[in-house]
Amino acid sequence: MVPLAYYLALSAALFCLGVAGFLFKQDIITVFISIELMLNAVNLAFVAFGHALRQTDGNLFVFFVMVVAAAEAAVGLAIIIAVVRNRGTLDVDSMQQLKD
Repeated sequence: MVPLAYYLALSAALFCLGVAGFLFKQDIITVFISIELMLNAVNLAFVAFGHALRQTDGNLFVFFVMVVAAAEAAVGLAIIIAVVRNRGTLDVDSMQQLKD
């Protein structure tokens, strides 16, 4: 049996990688993937706690986070495609002012 601390350490490491990718990358697709990585790290923690406490609440929260992630993926990719068609670039710094 794998201890709960191992799952939480993996979840924290994945979340930190997601935060680092979100803060330091310039490509909007990488930023988008980093947000998804953070959501999946939280899902891992929810499942680990749910299993350790023998409750289904963690799985219920994972379901809702997955619904939010799917909606975010659909809307986010649509926005990314629209911005790339208008701007011609995926660079985050060139998207500071969306009024142009």
